[in-house]
Amino acid sequence: MKIAVLGGDGFVGWPTSLHLSSLGHEIHILDNLSRRWIDTELGVQSLTPMDSIQERTRIWHQETGRRIHFHLIDLARDYEVLKRWLSENRPDAIIHFAEQRAAPYSMKSDRHKNYTVNNNVNATHNLLNAMVELDLDAHLVHLGTMGVYGYSTVGAAIPEGYLPVGIETMGGATVSQEILYPANPGSIYHMTKCLDQLLFQFYAKNDGVRITDLHQGIVWGTHTEQTRLHPQLVNRFDYDGDYGTVLNRFLIQAAIGYPLTVHGTGGQTRAFIHVQDSVRCIELALRSAPKRGERVKIFNQMTETHRVRDLAEMVARIAGGRVAYLPNPRKEAAENDLVVRNEQFLALGLDPITLEAGLLSEVIDVARKFAYRVDRSRIPAVSAWTKDIAPTLDHDPEGKRLKSVG
Repeated sequence: MKIAVLGGDGFVGWPTSLHLSSLGHEIHILDNLSRRWIDTELGVQSLTPMDSIQERTRIWHQETGRRIHFHLIDLARDYEVLKRWLSENRPDAIIHFAEQRAAPYSMKSDRHKNYTVNNNVNATHNLLNAMVELDLDAHLVHLGTMGVYGYSTVGAAIPEGYLPVGIETMGGATVSQEILYPANPGSIYHMTKCLDQLLFQFYAKNDGVRITDLHQGIVWGTHTEQTRLHPQLVNRFDYDGDYGTVLNRFLIQAAIGYPLTVHGTGGQTRAFIHVQDSVRCIELALRSAPKRGERVKIFNQMTETHRVRDLAEMVARIAGGRVAYLPNPRKEAAENDLVVRNEQFLALGLDPITLEAGLLSEVIDVARKFAYRVDRSRIPAVSAWTKDIAPTLDHDPEGKRLKSVG
């Protein structure tokens, strides 16, 4: 297939592009490289050294003989450019990663909230709008988040997107209906993913757009089969308080002797998936496209759930180090349970990679190799969800701040 990977320079977009290219698909990356500009804004860099997208694709061709094409397009702002590209290239499938993906970044300030909403919602709507205008019957696969469900405990497993409910009629009878699982976003970022859901429902119903929405858990790990082929194909690895995902942050903290920072009680239960499984799930979703006129197909893209404090203790056992319990910058319940259904991907043949010492040690080895690139001052998570929470946060988990004498 000819596949457009929107946001293909990113944390999941890059290994997905390599994986699909290795299967023989013609891959076109559309990206505005905003994630690299955000690194500049935050004064931080990927732990792993990243070459330009042009150099990355050159190395891929050198190692495999396959070409990945790059197009500099801002989906949220360049609607006519996007529409013209889609008209000229007419891809068979479109994978949509082109959204600002960090909840803490989306909550940093009013400017970051505006940016996240404008970028994420406009990108999604511009894409859908252009597909309809061009009568482009491509399969759209979107990377969403488990966070659309929220993390409240209701004592039942979260279904894959749709919830069967009984509705009482005016005559007193009960009729059955399936509705989208009630949205419960915990940040501006998660809210944009909830808005994406509604856009997808409308365009599938109104215009017959074929859409698969992947509600993904937290991604951990660094390497995939393809990124191991050459040092310059390495995936990005974020460790800072805004973009570093919780398990990867624990692994690098352990590698450099930094306290493993657990916020609140650590009783938050999260869903996880290894990056290799993430790209495999996208491949499986592409093979299982809905038909035109069918409702949005929704998968829960995760393989296991864990409490944050349990992960911290496990990493501390494997790599050493101490766990530090800090004030929580997020406005969320201190404890929650999370039971998630994921039968669809298992039925399609996914053999999940679960947390085990070997893969955890691999990430720690990567972290130690590039430890010289770490700016320890960027590790604390200090983007507060509300103005009331901000003064309570600990900006110095290592206790290295100079103290006054006397």
